[in-house]
Amino acid sequence: MATQAKRATIYFDPDLHKALRLKAVETSRSVSDLVNEAVRETFSEDAEDLAAFDERANEPLISYEEMVKRLKKDGRI
Repeated sequence: MATQAKRATIYFDPDLHKALRLKAVETSRSVSDLVNEAVRETFSEDAEDLAAFDERANEPLISYEEMVKRLKKDGRI
């Protein structure tokens, strides 16, 4: 069963809105399609970040000072 689209009011900066409308015309897509795609991509990136945090949750913590010492020792700074 297909889901119905939901409506929302979004206030864009005027320059962003103009660029969005121009991109919609150039790509023969609707502004809604472009915004939905951008939101999906953002959520996908967030999911990747959260997965990376989960993978590293059990790694030992290191202080800022210790990290600077390690960077100096390795000649990175």
